[in-house]
Amino acid sequence: MIAVLPAAGVGSRMQADCPKQYLTIGRHSILEHAIHALLRHPRIQRVIVAIGPDDDQFAQLPIAQDPRVSVAIGGRQRADSVMAGLRLAGDVEWVLVHDAARPCLHADDLERLLAITEHSKVGGILAAPVRDTMKRAEPGQNAISHTVERQDLWHALTPQLFPLALLKQCLQRALDEGASVTDEASALEHCGYHPLLVNGRADNIKVTRPEDLALAAFYLTQLDN
Repeated sequence: MIAVLPAAGVGSRMQADCPKQYLTIGRHSILEHAIHALLRHPRIQRVIVAIGPDDDQFAQLPIAQDPRVSVAIGGRQRADSVMAGLRLAGDVEWVLVHDAARPCLHADDLERLLAITEHSKVGGILAAPVRDTMKRAEPGQNAISHTVERQDLWHALTPQLFPLALLKQCLQRALDEGASVTDEASALEHCGYHPLLVNGRADNIKVTRPEDLALAAFYLTQLDN
């Protein structure tokens, strides 16, 4: 099994001097933490990192020398970067896609997700049930339109796991038809499939804003204990 990490984004909301995946937590970059979490599992044989065409930082990371890690040149959109990684996947049945900015993936969550390959032909994603009260804003305004019923609402997380051939087919169709593809599951949804929701830990956070760094650092210390 292979994993693809789209890492071509610049992460402007982090207000940092470099793309957020290269910010460090402890001795490693966020991207390295994300890759290590995947490579610790024996079923994941290779990780393909899709970087930007002008990226000169990845090659400087120690993880870039790991023979299990390959590089693809990503595109402007997440879906373009994922497709670039999938083209290098070779002859495998299943593929994981994981956010480069999710450093806190727990081994138990990964194990539960991989277990769906025993009974699913469509795949699924890690996700967490919504616990907060959700509000829909008036279009274009910072004013509440109404409260959204949170029952059956889930936060989509990663990794997301799908058969390689199916994911490539659905991603290409979604791109060709101009669909909004914010994650890989949305490409399958566009094509009429219903991926599984696998309950994941809420500490599998995506580092998006400056304050997320301290929280991720704390969660990583708990994973190491």
